[in-house]
Amino acid sequence: MNKRLCFLFTVVTAVPVALLGQEKSQAPAAPPANPITASEKGLYSFVSNAVIGAAQKMPEENYSFKPTPDVRNFGQLVGHVADASYMFCSQALGEPNPMKDIEKTKTSKADLVAAVKDAVAYCNKAFDSMTDVKGSQMVKLFNFDMAKLTLFSLNTAHTDEHYGNMVTYLRLKGIVPPTSENPPGQRPK
Repeated sequence: MNKRLCFLFTVVTAVPVALLGQEKSQAPAAPPANPITASEKGLYSFVSNAVIGAAQKMPEENYSFKPTPDVRNFGQLVGHVADASYMFCSQALGEPNPMKDIEKTKTSKADLVAAVKDAVAYCNKAFDSMTDVKGSQMVKLFNFDMAKLTLFSLNTAHTDEHYGNMVTYLRLKGIVPPTSENPPGQRPK
């Protein structure tokens, strides 16, 4: 987990530094129209693509694997991430949740990979319709008032939390997780 957080911190801090270096040699670039939304979407894209990659890498026969009896199996983790993504992003859009109970109703790798891809696409649709101003609008979630962009942030954090679980499951099966395959600056293996 610490390696992943260090990697993520390095990426998040290195990109702006690299961009600053480029700006000195070019005319000043106009800031994005919605910098907060764009930043959140960028981080979500990284994390959600890692989850999709993990779901694709785990063999079908290991979708029922659980390291201990008290935790979700790998397939349930994938379904849980999809369920939560629909829940957070539908709330940000202000519309009814279009998909529920994926974790409880889907068990095959094909169905779960498709479900998490669809959930990510749904969240990307929500991001595409968001602006920083709209993102500051308050909504209720679990009896808390929070800004719509906070819902996206919670979804990203939740997705990342469970990607960490997926990494452990993959490693226990001898599989290299997607974010460990080709760190930035290294040639593909």
